[in-house]
Amino acid sequence: MDLPSSSDPLPDRAGPAPGAAAQGSVPAGLDRRDWIAGLERGLSIIESFDDAHPRMTASEAGQRTGMTRTAARRYLLTLQHMGYVASDGKLFWLTPRVLRLGQSYLESARLPRIVQPFLQRVTAGTHETAYLSVLDGDDVVYIARNGPNRSMNTGYVLGARVPAQVTASGMLMLALRDDDAVAHWLATHELKVFTSFTIADKNTLKQEFARIRAQGWALSEQQLDLNSRGIAVPLRDRHGALVGALNITMPMGQELSKDAVARVLPVLREAAQAMRNQI
Repeated sequence: MDLPSSSDPLPDRAGPAPGAAAQGSVPAGLDRRDWIAGLERGLSIIESFDDAHPRMTASEAGQRTGMTRTAARRYLLTLQHMGYVASDGKLFWLTPRVLRLGQSYLESARLPRIVQPFLQRVTAGTHETAYLSVLDGDDVVYIARNGPNRSMNTGYVLGARVPAQVTASGMLMLALRDDDAVAHWLATHELKVFTSFTIADKNTLKQEFARIRAQGWALSEQQLDLNSRGIAVPLRDRHGALVGALNITMPMGQELSKDAVARVLPVLREAAQAMRNQI
């Protein structure tokens, strides 16, 4: 079974697929001859599955990605042949083989391997679960983790994606963008509400971004989960470029915010500083 070629007519699209550029558009700086539209469409099919759409017909997948039913079905059948998708003849769903894509990143990327010993130091110094996260679109992705045995069944799993607006690391990385980028994100992003503490007003969030940028670290409490507190500091390379965020996520418990910050912030800062020469 062959993957539809890049020379196939581009399908009409109602809008860009989740996580993908609008099909038919070639990114600036890339020659059209080097752009494989079929690969873009195949990945957009995989990304169209989520918690609200765990199983879909070819028609539904086509609607989600802006393809015709026929085109979506061809990609789904190809992915089924490759083992990434399963089907009962009508509905399609992803298989665990898709996890190979993320595992390939975790095994080949240099950054998660470099930071692991430093995360162990953070955990030893705080007895909390430590993470390295990066920003991907509107989400934070956790690409390295270390935690004490008592906490290994809590917090975020490796590879988890969480809305950036409600995490300490996500708010930090958003706040450290330049003014134009922050303004564009606020203007184009719809704020979601998860708890009564979620910052859902854009002016309030803008003020919070300014405060985070001024102090150089972020605190997020009960914004995604009522029992969750996060503290994050920026992770920069030796040239000063932001590469991610080093953060701790912990239960709220009985500890006051100022006490939690005083306990873990110095450890996070020390680890982030020590990492700079390694990145």
